[in-house]
Amino acid sequence: MAHKTRREGRAGRSSEYSRSVSDEVWTLDASDGELVLRTGVVGRAARLGHRLTIAMTRWQALVNWSGTDPVAVELMAEVDSFEVMRGEGGVKGLSEPEKALVRANALKTLNASRFPHIRFTTEAIAQTGNGYRLTGKLHIRGKSREHVIDLHTEDLGAAWRISADTTVRQSNYGVKPYSLLMGSIRVADEVSVAFTAVRAKDD
Repeated sequence: MAHKTRREGRAGRSSEYSRSVSDEVWTLDASDGELVLRTGVVGRAARLGHRLTIAMTRWQALVNWSGTDPVAVELMAEVDSFEVMRGEGGVKGLSEPEKALVRANALKTLNASRFPHIRFTTEAIAQTGNGYRLTGKLHIRGKSREHVIDLHTEDLGAAWRISADTTVRQSNYGVKPYSLLMGSIRVADEVSVAFTAVRAKDD
């Protein structure tokens, strides 16, 4: 992605023509990588709680190119694709019924029936030493906030590896972190988000 190869136009054609024929859109989804959330635990009895690893199993990323430059990026995840993978810490591991309860509580908190998607759209893209800085709007539960994501790219030879790590504060979007025992165990307000995908160069 950092050094995307441009398809050349015919000899003698203008550079504008060469650029126009190379414009394209990349489409990435869960078959190309993963979108993972990680939560922390706070409160007086935090040691009894679980640090969760959650996968969003249905998502799509669109990357619009102008020549060798990305000009727009959009990432959309379906809220009800929320899947609890595991819980670390606590007195014992999470059972399958407990995972189902966590999922149900999250969908209720996010009001998934009314706001079925979480979306990030860029407003500006700047090249960095090892990728791009994406500045745009993050839309969660009907609220939009400016958000910045540092996207890293790695040349694997036959493919590009694209990755990003960012943090989202739930309360900025009107989401109240889940709590137990009168607030003695609470999901941390800040949630870590990790995105990774691989795109073959000949796709």
